[in-house]
Amino acid sequence: FRFGVQISSLPSEHWEERLQWLESAGFSTVLLPDHFSGQWDPLVTLAGAAGVTETLGLGTLVCDVDFRHPVVLAKMAATIQVLSKGRLELGVGAGWMESDYQSSGIPFDSIGVRIGRLEEALGILRSLWRNEVTDAAGNYFSIHGMPRAADLGELPAPRLLVGGGGRRMLRLAGRHADIVGINPTLSQGRITPETARDLTADRVREKIEWVEAGADEAGRSLSEIELNHLVFVLALTENPQPIREGIAQAFGMTPDQVTETPLALIGTPAEVRDRIEARREETGISYIVIQGGDEALLSQFADEIVQPLAGR
Repeated sequence: FRFGVQISSLPSEHWEERLQWLESAGFSTVLLPDHFSGQWDPLVTLAGAAGVTETLGLGTLVCDVDFRHPVVLAKMAATIQVLSKGRLELGVGAGWMESDYQSSGIPFDSIGVRIGRLEEALGILRSLWRNEVTDAAGNYFSIHGMPRAADLGELPAPRLLVGGGGRRMLRLAGRHADIVGINPTLSQGRITPETARDLTADRVREKIEWVEAGADEAGRSLSEIELNHLVFVLALTENPQPIREGIAQAFGMTPDQVTETPLALIGTPAEVRDRIEARREETGISYIVIQGGDEALLSQFADEIVQPLAGR
């Protein structure tokens, strides 16, 4: 198991100490999203984090390919990989939050166009990390004689993380990614009551089948891919049923479906540990990312979930 924490910003004072605490608590990775709603820039933050931590993985969840040309993104990522001595997990996505596009004036193209642009960008990123010179002429990007993004020396290229909820995105992820996030479908450009219902146990299994199909297309095995999910609701409590029932009512689910969905981890610490282990047995998902807003909850999760399970 690996456990990550998603944050959108850090305290302006003592931000270094916050990252160092995550590292000492046993979390594998700190990850930042990529939105325009007052959050810190993920790549600038990770460059700073590289200098004040030693083992903590540094990730994006995820960089929107529409916000940064792949040549620019490849150079930024390669630089962080060198500064961190190989700890970067670069999450890259097609973009989903329509308000980001509306507020910035960036065109919000159809999902098919955005996914096509992402696939081209992934190929360019890989080439710019591996090859001395890259040429690429596609439907969305055209580059000629572009030198390697940065000299990585003996370091590997950054690991690529791609998440998705639909068939086309998850097959793409299976073809290209080192880490695949199993997500709900967000085709409406926002979170809706249908979001949680798209990650029932049956839907999760179907989504993983799409990842495996994509891996087969690329001559890969599903066993080569690390499966990941993001937890939206976390509650460690001796009385979980009222919370499950409240979420079930809000999203049109049953309490049992709330218990099973990867979007929620609700229960006693022992129940949550059992649920995580059972889910890995059922699906292969072994990399869990939680939200980082509540410091007391993070500390409890580190003590009662991360410490017993990390690395097992």
